[in-house]
Amino acid sequence: MILLFSVKFKMIWQQLKLLILVLLLFIPTVGAIVVKLASVKFFQPEENDAGCIGPKLFSCLICLYVSGSLIPAKYAYVGLSVATTEGSWQTESKDYQFWVETDYTGNFTIKNVIPGVYGLHGWIPGFPGDYLGKEHITISAGSQTQLGNLTYVPPRDGPTLWEIGSPDRTAIGYYVPDVNPMYVNKLFLNSPEKFRQYGLWDRYTDVHPQFDQTFTIGSSNPKNDWFFANVDRRGADNKYLPTTWTIKFNLNPVTTGTYKLRLAIASATRSDLKAHVNDMDIEHLVFQVLNLGTDNTVCRHGIHGLYRLFSCDISSSFLVKGDNSIFLTQARGGDALCGVLYDYVRLEAPATAERSELSTLA
Repeated sequence: MILLFSVKFKMIWQQLKLLILVLLLFIPTVGAIVVKLASVKFFQPEENDAGCIGPKLFSCLICLYVSGSLIPAKYAYVGLSVATTEGSWQTESKDYQFWVETDYTGNFTIKNVIPGVYGLHGWIPGFPGDYLGKEHITISAGSQTQLGNLTYVPPRDGPTLWEIGSPDRTAIGYYVPDVNPMYVNKLFLNSPEKFRQYGLWDRYTDVHPQFDQTFTIGSSNPKNDWFFANVDRRGADNKYLPTTWTIKFNLNPVTTGTYKLRLAIASATRSDLKAHVNDMDIEHLVFQVLNLGTDNTVCRHGIHGLYRLFSCDISSSFLVKGDNSIFLTQARGGDALCGVLYDYVRLEAPATAERSELSTLA
């Protein structure tokens, strides 16, 4: 009896192991099929299964002082996102976003949109700031939504006195140094993506070993004289020191009123950024933001991160007829990898009556 029971137990155990093996092989296969079908459902919707939106986005030419008319927002980037504030689409990651590029005339069509309620976001290369539609857009299955003509009025108070760079949300176009020969990556030798080389943050000290960067409007060239990242400078004892960049410019005359300094940031990492005008004391501090950014763009060999635009008021009482200076300070020391990548810097004269009329288009 004992022998017979033992044989039956072994047979049952063998069958049980076989069943477990079959289940282990079968369950992942079923799971893979389910995931695949779900992917098809979302990314390749059937006809009439998702909405379609096809309006035009127009940009009002920033400078009324140049044209005074609306121009098409050609090759702009336009997208639907559940984000509700300007630029917040950059950090919205819990829902799908749907983006396209406008054509030469500013037309665009966004297809295969999952039904829902969205904000219409956008930005235009060559113009600072973010567009956000005034109304939410509701997309239903099988629908087509026509929005007509939309107008974007980029931020501006007065005419441009000077500008540095081009507003494309990157630090491309500024000076990127050659890599230290110790750290050469041959993949990026003779490459347009020179910024991919390792250790470029330390090259700022090699370019400016004792004194920080000075940029003179009218004679300096951003491609040669504006370092791509405002980082700390390595001191004699290998401690990293805060840095202050100087922008020198001439005003003649000084107009009574409020000037506007636009600072478009392509990326920032643990930066304490300050701006002073003509003096470094507290009375001449016109802008300050602490612990800005966690992008880690420099150490990850990038050229842009999260875009930010700051607008700083400068009283005409701070300025003088003739030579003036603006000081941009990355005030946090002791960190080789903290810093700011500027996208675009612009100084505007005080607002005019013409600009007040233009603002009604927004």
